[in-house]
Amino acid sequence: MDLSYGSFGAAVEGLARGIMVAAAGAMMALSGPALAQTSPINADAKDVKPIKLAVLGDSLTAGYGLPASSAFPVRLQKALRDRGIAADVHNAGVSGDTTTGGLARLDWSIPPGTEAVILELGANDALRGVDPKVARGALDDILNKLKAKNIAVLLCGMYAPPNYGAEYTAKFNSIYPDLAKAHKVPLYPFFLDGVATDAKLTQPDGLHPTAAGVDVVVERILPTVEAFLKDRAAQLSKP
Repeated sequence: MDLSYGSFGAAVEGLARGIMVAAAGAMMALSGPALAQTSPINADAKDVKPIKLAVLGDSLTAGYGLPASSAFPVRLQKALRDRGIAADVHNAGVSGDTTTGGLARLDWSIPPGTEAVILELGANDALRGVDPKVARGALDDILNKLKAKNIAVLLCGMYAPPNYGAEYTAKFNSIYPDLAKAHKVPLYPFFLDGVATDAKLTQPDGLHPTAAGVDVVVERILPTVEAFLKDRAAQLSKP
């Protein structure tokens, strides 16, 4: 599958260079602390079946501009296994994708047998000024569809750039905490926390993490993912 940007997606994100970085810097302070670290599964235990985790996202998941080995799902799987957590992490990221795009491809992007999903979509909606109602509706539908399949979800938030005005920003930024509360799913407030404002950790476009930046994203989100998988493993173990 070609995970490179389409011409429209590339043009939009090119025009938005620097805007997302500024927005992130202004709003990173809103990110809450990560959950306490836990180790739900022993990866060395011979009788342990790895939990099947998929990451449904855009270029930030797909690994735009990076070798496949540096993409977020790959680095996350390694970090989890280094912590003794058995997890098979599937990369369901498509560069340039929006929330509606993720919804449209949901059924074929999430492999059969998937037990948990990290949902990372919305950055392109914000960059393109998509109506927050549209993004909210698409994410809501994704959450409902995954729930119907008995797939647990960790929702990753994104912030809107400031150039669309305070009203748009407020409406967009409220999508993630509102949906997390309504669906009773864990929320990681800002996927690019610790990376978005650091030029040393982003590619020349000012938007996408370098390989080192991906590792920072993984390091920051890892405690939350561990807690999420521990809870999911406990649910799956119930008779």
